[in-house]
Amino acid sequence: MSRTEKVRKLAGFIWSIAELLRGDYKQADYGKVILPFTVLRRLDCVLEPTKAAVMEFYETKVKSMKDLKNPEPLLNQKVGVPFHNISQFTFQKLKGDADNVAANLRNFINGFSVAGREIIEYFNFNDQINRLDEANLLFLIVKKFADIDLHPDAVDSMEMGYVFEELIRKFSELSNETAGEHFTPREVIRLMVNLLFLNDRVILTQEGIVTTIYDPACGTGGMLSLAEEYIKELNPHASKPVVFGQEINPESYAICKSDMLIKGQDISNIKFGNTFTTDGLAHETFDYMLSNPPFGVEWKKVQSYVKNEYEKKGFDGRFGAGLPRISDGSFLFLQHMISKMKRDNGGSRIAIVFNGSPLFSGSAGSGESDIRKWIIENDMLEAITALPDQLFYNTGIYTYIWIVTNYKAPERKGKIQLINAIHYYRKMSRSLGNKRNEIGSIPILQK
Repeated sequence: MSRTEKVRKLAGFIWSIAELLRGDYKQADYGKVILPFTVLRRLDCVLEPTKAAVMEFYETKVKSMKDLKNPEPLLNQKVGVPFHNISQFTFQKLKGDADNVAANLRNFINGFSVAGREIIEYFNFNDQINRLDEANLLFLIVKKFADIDLHPDAVDSMEMGYVFEELIRKFSELSNETAGEHFTPREVIRLMVNLLFLNDRVILTQEGIVTTIYDPACGTGGMLSLAEEYIKELNPHASKPVVFGQEINPESYAICKSDMLIKGQDISNIKFGNTFTTDGLAHETFDYMLSNPPFGVEWKKVQSYVKNEYEKKGFDGRFGAGLPRISDGSFLFLQHMISKMKRDNGGSRIAIVFNGSPLFSGSAGSGESDIRKWIIENDMLEAITALPDQLFYNTGIYTYIWIVTNYKAPERKGKIQLINAIHYYRKMSRSLGNKRNEIGSIPILQK
């Protein structure tokens, strides 16, 4: 079975569980149940092989250590991952007691270490437990999820990312939300990562080199995950990159943190909140940055904050080059990322996806024009790649990958490379929303 078939089959099975909610839930609210259950089952499957040993260690050793104030590091070490669960319950045990499933499920959730509990809290899941229990649906849902094997040996991180993307796309369509605010097709991310690391493959494989990667609108963490996978492919023995991100959507944030937790990343590097008003990584700089900020989304809600920073701090803040029109905040994201470039040690590189607006909108003297002028005059724009249309789930428009850096190679200084890749695609056998095309091979990028 191909990876695509495997993902579709698994996502289809999980989607079939959502059908149990019909009549008791609006379709737009299915995700409030299915997404946290999927995360919980994933965490449960990761812990399952060591569960008995950890419980015995906790009961016979940890409880007797009277002076031990924080047992979490010991228990995490026993598990072999940076989280654990000391509840007697697992999904397999939960389905063995239909009469007390709500109380037992809460006990199971409370048994997670702090990192695991915090992830579930962002789903506001306790409200759904009550609602499902009152509708006599909770046991049925638990039983269905207990039948799915989501251990990383059965469903690897990339496949799990695809499953979440497929589920979110379906839930977003039902609730008339914009799926593009949550995630980017994996082949688009793969191209971005290739462009981002193109000139640094030797550096990335050097022993002891620790690379930092940041996404200010990280969604479910797809870009960060694929960047990490790329470095592993270059050299399985290379040091693991340290990833950072920020996300405003609580469900996407929780999914991202759960994935990073399982991979052993420091989940304190993933911040929640609005990047413009609450920069969770203020004063940090990064080697590489990549992002797909929402297309054409107005920034009126944060206007007073952004305008205040622009007027009072100028270039000492993030938005000194200018402010774009209120209807599209894309250039705010790019300026925010530029502010986090390293000024030494080889500088930084950025890959960002835009629609046509940042490229074409704004006459001379406008905010957009001033921002473009500042980027080009400072010789930061390295390349723009025009992509085929109908690549994204929520829109059929043409998109562009900008590569921005403050450390151009000598042969690139004073130059901007424009790549027309709009014809390099293949038709999908089945459309996914507005996504009808996939990126094909781009000859100029293979050299």
